[in-house]
Amino acid sequence: MLRFHRYYFAASVALLLLLVFIALYVHDRFIRPFMGDVLVVVWLHYSAAAFIKLRPLWLALATWLFACAIEVGQYFNLVSVLGLEQYRVARIVIGSTFDWLDLLAYSCGLLSILLLDAFTRRVKGVRRDQHVNS
Repeated sequence: MLRFHRYYFAASVALLLLLVFIALYVHDRFIRPFMGDVLVVVWLHYSAAAFIKLRPLWLALATWLFACAIEVGQYFNLVSVLGLEQYRVARIVIGSTFDWLDLLAYSCGLLSILLLDAFTRRVKGVRRDQHVNS
């Protein structure tokens, strides 16, 4: 179940660099708040896929559920409940503002993962029942 997959690791690093660039230099109302959330789900998926061998659908769903759980935690003010409001990193990672549009962005991220996986399978010519993050 554990392994190292260099393709997914490289994709994860590239997405992380893109996310950092967006966070530092893009200050708009669409790319940073919405596309950033879409890309975060894709980044989390590829980060996990670099080390966990699991069917892409299950890993994608787990990533999506994790992102949604974080958003629900924001709804219930998880940072304050845990007493972490004085830690900037906790406020950034966990977040402090619930937004229904974030759930839509996470769903778009899930859809992106599934489409990328289908495209990759088609290019490689791998049948669905043979593909386990090879």
